[in-house]
Amino acid sequence: MFPTVRPRRLRRTAAIRALVRETSVAPSDLILPLFFHDALTEPRPVSTMPGVSQLPVSAAAETARRCWESGLGGVILFGLPKTKDASGSSAYDPSGPVPRAVAAMKDAVPELLVMTDVCVDEYTEHGHCGVLKTSARGVVDVDNDATLGVLARAAVVYAEAGADVVAPSDMMDGRVGAIRRALDGAGLTDTAILSYAVKYASAFYGPFREAADCAPKFGDRAGYQMDPANGREALREAKLDEDEGADMLMVKPALPYLDVVARVRAASTLPLGAYNVSGEYAMVKAAAAADMIDERRAVLELLTSIRRAGADFILTYHALDAARWLG
Repeated sequence: MFPTVRPRRLRRTAAIRALVRETSVAPSDLILPLFFHDALTEPRPVSTMPGVSQLPVSAAAETARRCWESGLGGVILFGLPKTKDASGSSAYDPSGPVPRAVAAMKDAVPELLVMTDVCVDEYTEHGHCGVLKTSARGVVDVDNDATLGVLARAAVVYAEAGADVVAPSDMMDGRVGAIRRALDGAGLTDTAILSYAVKYASAFYGPFREAADCAPKFGDRAGYQMDPANGREALREAKLDEDEGADMLMVKPALPYLDVVARVRAASTLPLGAYNVSGEYAMVKAAAAADMIDERRAVLELLTSIRRAGADFILTYHALDAARWLG
């Protein structure tokens, strides 16, 4: 005991602190989300996310090279189509922005890990994550089972374009199994599935909905995304997706749910990701712009906290900045 035991001995210099550090973050742990817009010819800044832009598909190759040179673990692509409809059919258009961007990125940098989000909220005119149905009582809701076919078709199109990983984010029941069967049926057995297994109905998605033009035109998504009050349910959702054939799992958002990240990590041996979402990013940017915090220190601290909670990799809009700072 004190004065013999002095924990500060191992904090005395930067070299000692580095030697005994329990958690590390490297650029290869980071996945950069990207938004490709089919109607753009120049980048369009997202007003609520400083430093983030919607991109034309023509920028895909150069973006791939930049991400590869920065040492990132990969990218995940979201698409904004020229046209939308009730069922989100543009999601599985082989000429859509995501398949074309995937192909361009893989042509430019074959070694870059390219993931694609699989959802239809960016492609539906109503902004919900699935096909709608109306009950006999006139209640409008998302038709879970009718949506599965749309998701499966989109996943196959993205995989055929060259995506290494498809990542369903819709939170429909049974979608991992439906996508796995569709991929295997198309001979795409090597394409991995990263399931947004634990996705909460969160207030932290606001800026994303501007970036992806996917705010619901009515109601909300609480009928299919998870209740923020529930932790045990996360374990059930993760286990169901694992049993359906998910190769990796993800928790979204990250920072308000670090306890859930830790619980899912303890319950599963699958690789686990966490999504440092748009609202979390925007808050850091706003505080840094107001000189309330040191942006570099804050970003590296929050990324470390996500890794410490148990995430193997992090989807984050800070990825390029963090890679530069870590480098």
